Amino acid sequence: MGISMLRSGGLAIRIVLAGVALTTPAVTFAETHFDVNQRTRSKDDDGWIRIHWQSSRWPAEHTAVIVCDMWDAHHCLNAVRRVKQLAPRIDQLVRVSRQRGATIIHAPSSCMDFYADHPARRQAVAVPRSAQLPDAIETWCHWKNDTEQSVGYPIDASDGGEDDDLEEHARWHEQLAAQGRNPKSPWVRQIETIGIHDTDYITDDGAETWSILEQHRINHVMLVGVHTNMCVLGRPFGLRQLSRNGKHVVLVRDLTDTMYNPAMPPYVNHFSGTDLIIEHIEQHVCPTITSNQILGGKPLRFRRDRRPHIVMMIGEQEYKTRVTLPLFARQRLYQDFHVSYVFADSKDIHYFHDTEQIADADLLLVSVRRRLPPADQLAQVRRHIELGKPVIGIRTASHAFSLRNGQAETDRGGWPDFDAEVFGGSYHGHHGNKSSEDERTFFWQEENPAEQSILDGVDLDTENITTSWLYKTSPLHPGTNVLLMGRVGGRKPYEPVSWTYIHRGGGRSFYTSLGHPDDFDDPNFVKIL
Repeated sequence: MGISMLRSGGLAIRIVLAGVALTTPAVTFAETHFDVNQRTRSKDDDGWIRIHWQSSRWPAEHTAVIVCDMWDAHHCLNAVRRVKQLAPRIDQLVRVSRQRGATIIHAPSSCMDFYADHPARRQAVAVPRSAQLPDAIETWCHWKNDTEQSVGYPIDASDGGEDDDLEEHARWHEQLAAQGRNPKSPWVRQIETIGIHDTDYITDDGAETWSILEQHRINHVMLVGVHTNMCVLGRPFGLRQLSRNGKHVVLVRDLTDTMYNPAMPPYVNHFSGTDLIIEHIEQHVCPTITSNQILGGKPLRFRRDRRPHIVMMIGEQEYKTRVTLPLFARQRLYQDFHVSYVFADSKDIHYFHDTEQIADADLLLVSVRRRLPPADQLAQVRRHIELGKPVIGIRTASHAFSLRNGQAETDRGGWPDFDAEVFGGSYHGHHGNKSSEDERTFFWQEENPAEQSILDGVDLDTENITTSWLYKTSPLHPGTNVLLMGRVGGRKPYEPVSWTYIHRGGGRSFYTSLGHPDDFDDPNFVKIL
């Protein structure tokens, strides 16, 4: 056998075996690195949970992938189903990462006996113990710091988090017992779908894991697996231990699952429970990324995750919807919907992050004021509308994508007719609060509205009061169905406050000029929204 060695990134390895030439693709510079966009959260003084993004390039030789507790069985049948769906995508991530030169650590806890003679297990045991092991690196880490502990978990898994149908759960435990497994802890090994190479490592030990990372001079770690609110966070090789001891660890947020039963607080969908834990991690533990940043395509979405997807596009500074809308979503929407956010950048106010989520949206909610997004970002909004998908606009959405009359335009065209084409409106300013008598806007139900069902359960027998200045919205375009009318002080004209419309793409839209922070304290407004 003859081997021609690789001399540069532009050559290929050529192997001649028994007269047959086998050629592997050349490894380019980009294929020895990982380009990741990390997401974190922080809380401002005004209560806004601000989302931050940081793009980084990680050298693969200084990066590891840790696969946490992707067992071959589990006491929760639904957890088993979700692991089976995660496994092929995790295997793909592991293979690509290994090819680029990353270190792969398989960590199926309590399964080391099964792998006692595996080369990857022997290799982990043979690694010299690091001379500088962090304190308590071999123990479970319940909280990263006092701040995280004081906040606590956003979901309650005190019942164990099982979300099985009870009869199905009982049959599953009978099946496990018939196989000679302990139904309460039936795992024996890592699920076979995820391949383990002899050059990988197998360990569930914190000191061994840390020693492997130190031996390879690894600063960057991608962690995948289950379960996020338990093992992924707390294990000796988990997110908290690695983060608190200085490793740049990220959770791959689409390659994980949570032990959470929707029958427990906060009584949301199982997958929304995972979303809440991910938000908690991003704020209190470490950044997250998605697998498509490494593999391309789209992030993984579980087959049983049938929640309609609401994307909230938020870019305005006057009414703090960056605070009120996420809080409203947590309280009202997470039970039934998958909610994502497209926020304007804090420095470049015209630039929005994560606009690619709009392509997957079943509903787009717009709370934007006078922003001119780049053409490709605004195209995502246009495409959503042209596909006939529904749109909700609140308050400043009537002047979302245009600057004031006479104000200098940039090289971005914006969408001056967004209000007319999407909501059937004609916003042209507001009535203002010119005297003490005008400090409030009063609104009431339009007589016999065509979309009465939107107002079901709403108490509008008398005029309601809001601190939102009354917008000048009339005349509306033909085809609008007015739900609420409003006045400011004793002045006329009265103005439409909320209405529905069939937008230019043929889909349904709803708009309301309400949306002041105080409005979210009004049960009538909340019910309507």
